[in-house]
Amino acid sequence: MRLALMIEGQEGVTWDDWVALAEACEANGVEAMFRSDHYLSASDETRPVLDAWATIAGLAARTTTLQLGTLVSPATFRHPAVLARNAATADEISGGRVTLGIGAGWMEREHEAYGFEFATARERVARFGEQLEIVHGLLREERYTHEGTHYALHDAPGLNRPNLPILVGGSAKPGTARPAVRFADEYNTFFATVDEVRERKRALDEACNAAGRDPSTLRHSLMAPCVVGEDEAAVRESARRIGERFGRDPDQVLERYGERGPVGTVDQVVDRLREIEEIGYERVMLQHLVHTDLDTVALIGRELAPAVA
Repeated sequence: MRLALMIEGQEGVTWDDWVALAEACEANGVEAMFRSDHYLSASDETRPVLDAWATIAGLAARTTTLQLGTLVSPATFRHPAVLARNAATADEISGGRVTLGIGAGWMEREHEAYGFEFATARERVARFGEQLEIVHGLLREERYTHEGTHYALHDAPGLNRPNLPILVGGSAKPGTARPAVRFADEYNTFFATVDEVRERKRALDEACNAAGRDPSTLRHSLMAPCVVGEDEAAVRESARRIGERFGRDPDQVLERYGERGPVGTVDQVVDRLREIEEIGYERVMLQHLVHTDLDTVALIGRELAPAVA
């Protein structure tokens, strides 16, 4: 199993913070860092938010081995040609280390605040499916034409990024699963119990079979909250810091995240990750909620990653 760091970029992460996180990842053997793509924090709207793709492009120029990507970019924020070009540009800067994560979009408040249309869930999913098809076409084909409900492209030159991975984020419902099995390289599910993780894998396998795709060709990953420490005291201290930042007590953090993520000492977290791996998941993006805590980044890279490799 492979591990990646996942950072909620809307929670006040400054450029200096991003650089420190990237440097900590590279220094300690964390192979990849993903970030959310939001315009507002759901918990504190005064927290500064840097643009996801500008941040990734900047980090691509500052790093040498770290893989980078969005988890995920809402289809509601950008025209698909703009999104595809943003990803292709960052991938060029990085020398081929970028993953484009895309989803339907869900946070209504940020759409209202910045004037993005927030349609019904059905309409957002339909737009996502069309956008995914266009992004795939622009990245993979020499020239691309599309006539759809929401977008029209006419003989557009392709972006020549045949190896740039496309990741879809969702809960394996048909609206995201069906487009994903046609156009995605990886499907990422999130914040799920072990039973939900298993059921979502089964649903995606069925969608692959229905579309005539070998299920083994679609990679599976999980985004999960992580609270980890060298011992029980360190685990509780980590939970305290998370709770302090988001208005919860440590017991609430441990209970809430323990149901849906790897929580505990290194050995306990390894056991949970192995359980996820046995279901068929190849990678877990560990949601690191206190972005200034670089010691945990080091722990993930030096102890967790080798233990599950």
